[in-house]
This record gives sequence, C-alpha cells and structure tokens, in this order.
Amino acid sequence: MTIKVGDKLPTTMFTKATDHGPEAVDSDSYFKGRKVALFSVPGAFTPTCSAKHLPGYLEQAAALKAKGVDEIACTAVNDAFVLGAWSKMNNAGDTVTMLGDGNAAFAEAVGLTMDGSKFGMGTRGQRFSMVVDDGIVTQLNVEAPGEFKVSSAEHMLEQL
Repeated sequence: MTIKVGDKLPTTMFTKATDHGPEAVDSDSYFKGRKVALFSVPGAFTPTCSAKHLPGYLEQAAALKAKGVDEIACTAVNDAFVLGAWSKMNNAGDTVTMLGDGNAAFAEAVGLTMDGSKFGMGTRGQRFSMVVDDGIVTQLNVEAPGEFKVSSAEHMLEQL
C-alpha cells in the first residue's frame, strides 16, 4: 500500500556516508521532532536526477528553510558510497543529506518502488518528494513515469 498524507512513516533504516565510513540511520530518530523535505531519485548520477532534481534542491535550500524546513534529504536505492560520491561531485555538503536505501527497504515500505529492469537498474524508488513533520507525511508528490514536475524543489516551495 502506498503511503499517503497523514500517515506516519514506517520504521526503516537508511545508510549515510560519513568521514568515518557508513553510518546507519534509523528513520524514527531521523524524522523525530523536525520538518524534513525528503525527495527520492531513481538513482544518483542518472540524467534527470543530476541535471535537475538535486540541483533544484541545492538552489532552493535557503528558501525551503525560510519556509520552516529544518533539513533537506535525498534518498535513492543506491549505497551510501555512491550517494556520498554524488554529493561530493555536486558540492551538496551539509545542504542536502544523502540517505542510502541500498536494499529498497524504505521505497518498499512506503509503497513507492518502480521496476527499472529494462534500464539494468532493477528495483528502484520512484521519483517523489514529501514533507515529513515529526514523522508524519504532510505533503506527498509522486511523479508519473518519466516526468519531473511535482517532486521538484520549486513545486514544494509553492506548497509550503
């Protein structure tokens, strides 16, 4: 079943690259007590994700924070090392936290997987964005296959 506005995020684990190696991130702890703008990309280094999705959130970070967002996070069905390299390549630093969902546990738990097999990518997370306030989904924007509109930082800003 797909998550919807008003639902509590399911408990899952992410992995984050750090200077000391991979770090496990418990979703309950991560989202507790703050407002997080979370966006999901089918994969780091993929064309739309690299050219539009991540750059949009980097460019709009200050505006999102001015609207009450405490943190901006990106998730993908990639390992923490790949997301860490993508973050460095894009100078994301502390602006966007990269949360690896290497086994698609989060994407499956929220019901937002896609089959990228015809592109050699296997199971991936769909392109989407959500605002999570203290663990509760308050906005959810899921893209139609092949599109990039409603999960953009600009669209999220219009909603806040």
